[in-house]
Amino acid sequence: MSRPGAGAAYDAARIRFELGEAVRLRREQLGLTQAQLAERTGLKQPAVARFEAGGTMPTIPMLERLAEALEMRLNVEFQPLREAS
Repeated sequence: MSRPGAGAAYDAARIRFELGEAVRLRREQLGLTQAQLAERTGLKQPAVARFEAGGTMPTIPMLERLAEALEMRLNVEFQPLREAS
């Protein structure tokens, strides 16, 4: 028997993991350390490590700071779950 809210919790964990992985990959592409990314964003290095590990859900302003520090543009959009008939 599934627990109420388990699907939402799984989705949130998946999103945290995917965002963290994307940041880590881009940071590594740029040759930055976690400490250097932390300095660029105003975070502490342990906060960057937690984020990259999927341990925290960032706010939109935090994503904007990360995107700028990673020389990227943040693109947030809504997409339909299914095609209109």
